[in-house]
Amino acid sequence: MTGLFWKAEGSGDPVLMIMGLGLSGGAWWRSVPVLSRRLQVITFDNRGVGQSRSREHSFTTEAMADDAVSVLDAAGVERAHVYGFSLGGMVAQQLVLRHPTRVRSLVLGATHAGGPRAVRPDRDVLEFFQRRTALQPEEAARASVPFNYGPRCRTEHPERIDEDIRRRLEHKFPEQAYRAQLVAAMLHNCHRRLKRIQAPTLVVHGRHDRMIPAANAELLAECIPGAVLRVLDESGHLYPTEQPEVEAAIAEFLESAP
Repeated sequence: MTGLFWKAEGSGDPVLMIMGLGLSGGAWWRSVPVLSRRLQVITFDNRGVGQSRSREHSFTTEAMADDAVSVLDAAGVERAHVYGFSLGGMVAQQLVLRHPTRVRSLVLGATHAGGPRAVRPDRDVLEFFQRRTALQPEEAARASVPFNYGPRCRTEHPERIDEDIRRRLEHKFPEQAYRAQLVAAMLHNCHRRLKRIQAPTLVVHGRHDRMIPAANAELLAECIPGAVLRVLDESGHLYPTEQPEVEAAIAEFLESAP
């Protein structure tokens, strides 16, 4: 797909960052300053989000993976590290399976493989997804806090949550793309193909994640040959906010990949 907005920061080996549900590439604002110290960080807006447009009303993680490859093409990058978060982690799985020669290493953050073994969230989380688009932007952002953040961050670092919400509200919420991406996430299924992944892989997940339960990370690490699992004991879904120090460890993993 052409017409996707992207940008690159820093210098060094390239890493393509794929963001999650309904968020633009700008949502990597906590991660980019750390990773760009020694890597070239490429962020982009998924189709229908931010400054990227889409003529299609339905998305799949396969199509979004091909979008991500088009960003690499536009950036003149033949092979990159790939870091996907949440829905972006599902897209990253499809990318490495569909275009294995383009991926040097893989980080799968707060995501799942889909399929019958995927561990689904509790009913109240699913109900929140269904009613989110009917809420006003700030109301929706505040209502998502118990699902997005673990108990420690909500108690000890409410200022980080406030900053996340402030930045999110600076951008118009893409309702149509959100719904289409939500369906793409529900239909995503890479489980049986995970064993084909040859790229060095790091799986990162918050132990208190309610959006995508942490048991999914264990399944990913179990099925991807040689994958390394890092479970963050004090985090919920949005671990870059809750335990930002993990980004330095992720940078080390990327830099050490052959």
